[in-house]
Amino acid sequence: MNCFKSSLFSLFLLAGFTVSAQEKTLQMVAPFKVGCAINPFLLNNNKGYKAVVSNEFNSITAENALKFYSLHPKRDEFNFAMGDTVVNYALANKKRMHGHCLVWHESAPKWLNEFVGDSASWDNILKTHIQTVLQHYKGKMTSWDVVNEAFFDDGNFRTEKTNGTNKSNKTYWYNHLGADYIAHAFQYAHEADPSTLLFYNDYNQENSPAKLKAIIAMVTDFKQRGIPIHGLGLQMHISINTKNEGIITALKEVAKTGLLIHISELDISVNTHHDSTLVYNDSLKALQSEKFAFVVEQYRKWIPKKQQYGITCWNVSDADSWLVKWHKSNDWPLLFDKNYQRKECYTAFYNSLKK
Repeated sequence: MNCFKSSLFSLFLLAGFTVSAQEKTLQMVAPFKVGCAINPFLLNNNKGYKAVVSNEFNSITAENALKFYSLHPKRDEFNFAMGDTVVNYALANKKRMHGHCLVWHESAPKWLNEFVGDSASWDNILKTHIQTVLQHYKGKMTSWDVVNEAFFDDGNFRTEKTNGTNKSNKTYWYNHLGADYIAHAFQYAHEADPSTLLFYNDYNQENSPAKLKAIIAMVTDFKQRGIPIHGLGLQMHISINTKNEGIITALKEVAKTGLLIHISELDISVNTHHDSTLVYNDSLKALQSEKFAFVVEQYRKWIPKKQQYGITCWNVSDADSWLVKWHKSNDWPLLFDKNYQRKECYTAFYNSLKK
């Protein structure tokens, strides 16, 4: 056994596995695609990070490299360098590539935030961005999150009018194009690459019945009008305190749409009060493990097999999680620790996948 395999063998023993001659990883036992969002800088410069991505996952999402500000820094300029790094890695390693995301109210370049124009001009920007990106990656992407987070938790469309003047919570797309910007986005994407599966993606569907209802109503409307939509993404940025009933309800309701269902951005926070003194103790580890297992088990129970698009974790290790930066406090929301070693919750996640 070479040094690499010996190291892998030790990891399995530490995680409580019985290891056969063929060491098994998440992608080997999962009945559907299991993925992670990745950062191209870490992929290129961190050997531990790259090893976990390569060995454990068979679906890839770009965490930030395919967002508007990354790809379209100036109105008449596209930059695909970082996005290509992620996509080319996925293709070279025979991993499914899921694009995230074409239209969002955040992660916009300065020129877009400052743009002034009529509705036709805004619609042209929307169409040009979507179709330029889809054509560049045509034949390389299995799917895309076309529109991200278009609703508030109260079920209203995300617009400046319904949430005061907080710029981070408005969407200029709705303000200039109305609610049908979402349908336009899906139509433009389908025109550019008819072979790509198109998803609507949003957070807090397990906690917000009004948002969940609004999303399902949108899907119903799209089906009636013949707007192409193939899947729904439930981000599932949850915590150890998230109510199990809410998770079950969300999965049962989205399953009724008949669309592909993707748990698209899974992480499970343990530091729910952003306490700088919190210790990641055995009790917290146990609660987190239970929740990871519960998510997998309920996904398998309520989402019909033909609709199971998979589960994607939002990045790789605790050190890489957006939650740590966002809340400016320690958290341990992912399956691997900061040294890329498997955690207790990995074992729970693994065992729920292989059942």
